[in-house]
Amino acid sequence: MATPIIQLENLVKVYKVGETEVRALRGITYAVEAGEFLAIMGSSGSGKSTLMNIIGCLDKPTSGTYFLEGEEVSTLSRDELARIRNQKIGFVFQTFNLLPRTTALENVELPLLYSAHIHSKQRVELALQALESVGLKDRAHHKTNQLSGGEQQRVAIARALLNNPTLILADEPTGNLDTKTSEEIMNVFTKLNQEKNITMVM
Repeated sequence: MATPIIQLENLVKVYKVGETEVRALRGITYAVEAGEFLAIMGSSGSGKSTLMNIIGCLDKPTSGTYFLEGEEVSTLSRDELARIRNQKIGFVFQTFNLLPRTTALENVELPLLYSAHIHSKQRVELALQALESVGLKDRAHHKTNQLSGGEQQRVAIARALLNNPTLILADEPTGNLDTKTSEEIMNVFTKLNQEKNITMVM
């Protein structure tokens, strides 16, 4: 049987707030297979963002283990975690996190700026391909403030795709969008999941 993309075993996260201990995660065990589309749901304060931060290698659990493609990441150094975030995980946030006064193309290119082995022409080609996959190639040279909210989120999705990630983590990606635009963005995620077999956790 294939190795799960995500394997969580008895994951616990405890925060200290003054003298009080807050148990954000209480022993989560779960596996996500390649190509799955998973929605993490729960009330406010139930630990969704904490779990997403651990899966995204932005935080470490207090105890328990986390394997990403068979590699135990709960024990890795900061540099090793940064490598995994850059090579294996694409992030899409509620607030888009785009640079203002730069074009869609320049925003999408960002993850490759630190890749010494990729020259600028290749970087542009890869960024244009990513924009095309979310239906925005014709808006590549428009600046962020010339794009609608839905277009900005699609730019953010294209940026998340640039390093050909194993996994895309989307933290409330439609939270700032109206219903119609939210449906369009969900369709983009569904298409990427089905056509490119990218594992999605939302």
